[in-house]
Amino acid sequence: MSSRIFSPSVLVPYALLLGLVLGLGSAYWAVRGEYPVGGVQIGPWRTWPKIGTPDIDPYARAIIARRAEIPLAIGEGLALTATRDSEGRRLIAPCTYRIGSVMPATRFWTLAVYDRRNNPIRPELGRSGFTSSEILRNSAGGFDLVLSRNAQAGNWLQLTGEGPFSVILRLYDMPGAVGASTLEPHALPSIERLGCAS
Repeated sequence: MSSRIFSPSVLVPYALLLGLVLGLGSAYWAVRGEYPVGGVQIGPWRTWPKIGTPDIDPYARAIIARRAEIPLAIGEGLALTATRDSEGRRLIAPCTYRIGSVMPATRFWTLAVYDRRNNPIRPELGRSGFTSSEILRNSAGGFDLVLSRNAQAGNWLQLTGEGPFSVILRLYDMPGAVGASTLEPHALPSIERLGCAS
């Protein structure tokens, strides 16, 4: 009986099935989350500068295809993602955050909140982000943007749900000398947790 279990007619299909399951499983794991390689961390923000270039890696290409995204080309700008605050704590919807107050030199920027599936949030008021042309600024030219479930004065985005979320900052038409390699944490907005609902 043992010779039948270890015969080639049994082992070959088993090995092929095992290889197929492991191959598909590892491929799904590699493309289900963030881009696995090439990330640059700048304070709470993370960016993948090669995403919009010909040097993009195959994993990132597969993730972009799976999400049906069109990344910014290298000459168009830079996209930065935050999933944690400036203290390294996960961004979660029951908490209130303040983002501000500086921004790198750029012609135009957008900042939007996304859910755990990387879709724009859909709050009751309909707004999921701000642009540089519509945000309210203080007398020094800076700004504060508050993310909270409860209404806030000034620049406010309503958070929904219970779990984690991310913030995506897109910088368009940056000066030629400015890029991911030259950005410092003090040149990007901080993300400060103000408190959490009990």
